[in-house]
Amino acid sequence: MRKTLVLVLLLAAACGSSTTDRASDTATLQVRTASGVRSLDVQVADTTQERATGLMGREDLSPYDGMAFLWTEPVNGSFWMKDTLIPLSIAFWDRDGRIVSIMDMQPCDRDPCPTYGPDTPFVGAVEVAEGDLRRHGIAVGDTVELNHGA
Repeated sequence: MRKTLVLVLLLAAACGSSTTDRASDTATLQVRTASGVRSLDVQVADTTQERATGLMGREDLSPYDGMAFLWTEPVNGSFWMKDTLIPLSIAFWDRDGRIVSIMDMQPCDRDPCPTYGPDTPFVGAVEVAEGDLRRHGIAVGDTVELNHGA
């Protein structure tokens, strides 16, 4: 199942992107950390096409802090950085909103690109500029809440 989902995500991302494929929904991702609540303004990718396109081709994240990827049910899968131009950090959370994994990811412009994913099912992930999660004090075990309409 995990290999199938990875293959589906890779194939969908390989289909390319255009500016009309960009996630347009926005939200505030609140993360409860050991030192308080951190808020991130994010674009939301919650359709197959938006998740496949992600942050490909972008030179910066402005005016948002990052992009949140959402699923309605837990998935086993991974992300890759094909045609992504900026280094990113990613945090994955489970259906209880608990962050289960955080990773740094490097841009990749040729196949095969490495994949990044937790060893456990997740319902959401957020990509931010590399190091921003650490700078905000966000760690595995923190909890997230997504508030739409930011």
